[in-house]
Amino acid sequence: MEENGEPPEEYVALCNFTANGSEQLSVNRGDRLIVHAKPSSDWWWAELQGVKGYVPASHLHQGDAAEEEEDPWQDEEYFGNYGTLKLHLEMLSDKSRTEACRQVIVHNSASLQSKVIMDLGCGTGIVSLFCAKLAQPAAVYAVEASAMAQYTRELVRRNTCEAVVTVLQGRAEEVQLPEQVDVLVSEWMGNCLLFEYMVESVLLARERWLREGGTMWPSSATLTLVPCQAHSYYAEKMAFWENTYGLDFTPLQPLARQEFFAKPKFSHVTARDDCLASPHDVLDLDMYTLQVSDLEEMEGQFQFCLEKSGQFHGFTAWFSVRFESLEEGGAAVELDTGPNAEPTHWKQTLFMLDTPIVVHVGDRVQGSLILRRNPVWRRHMTVTLNWDVSGSVHEAGSKTFPMWR
Repeated sequence: MEENGEPPEEYVALCNFTANGSEQLSVNRGDRLIVHAKPSSDWWWAELQGVKGYVPASHLHQGDAAEEEEDPWQDEEYFGNYGTLKLHLEMLSDKSRTEACRQVIVHNSASLQSKVIMDLGCGTGIVSLFCAKLAQPAAVYAVEASAMAQYTRELVRRNTCEAVVTVLQGRAEEVQLPEQVDVLVSEWMGNCLLFEYMVESVLLARERWLREGGTMWPSSATLTLVPCQAHSYYAEKMAFWENTYGLDFTPLQPLARQEFFAKPKFSHVTARDDCLASPHDVLDLDMYTLQVSDLEEMEGQFQFCLEKSGQFHGFTAWFSVRFESLEEGGAAVELDTGPNAEPTHWKQTLFMLDTPIVVHVGDRVQGSLILRRNPVWRRHMTVTLNWDVSGSVHEAGSKTFPMWR
């Protein structure tokens, strides 16, 4: 790594990071490092006790590691994004997601009669409007922290639902409702289920506003994983350099690996044929018992028996959520974001190994997945995958991916 001539700066490590390969640098929380170069927004070239290597920028902070940030939730950026139409267009255009919400209301319309509902992070108010139009609730409190709330009020008026739906602008932690609610509904899920951690706001609202015996929608959530092939993505980002216009550009491959494979690929579409085994659920969340403290670190185990031969490029992750039925004998509604379901705007998340492994039918892949919340920037996290391949080959590895945007 050539240093760019800028004066070096001292940073403090916010949390532990274990290097994956000789080009990265392992650090522990509280270590003081010298940053010599910032070649990308995600990875910086740093030095610790005379040893140099790449460190995730999300793990470093100028000043004391214990020093409180002005905005650890990055609310201005987060809620600013939801104050524009781009994300709402994407979500409303997601028929699988929006139709699942509608079906929940339709299937439970009788049980929702005369109930009080809180729609947390309501956005444009689509779920609140479904409730008002398709059921007969006593009241719906549509809570939205972003500037979209002013438009949501107009949408409620335009759809003649103002007698039932009240729009409240503010964060879940601060907003005041006139009464407790029977149903708390919120679409809080992010990439790899937890990213951006809106789920914390939902849990806090549950403690403040949900009546004893009330209903949480979604009621439960699952994070699912599968070992996969990713031939086109690997060819696009890595194999490309092997013969570029008839020239050997392979010296750029280590840089490409660091730049393209060091963090997850959001919005990835994994074809069914790319899955090397049957999927495995690695985390199950019960929205009635989950606690905010549980979010700091979550770990799940996996074990796969490969059902096809090929190249093991990495892991694909996705989530599903279930909305329990309020009707006697009624079936739950499930929203699945995996490759075997109708596409959603979340798609899947791809975690690439540094080097693909040739595997065969009957080989086993076992290991663990660990989600660790960033100790300062509270909407971000790291995902650590540990794996051991046995059978026709025997290879083990570990890799930590910063989920930072």
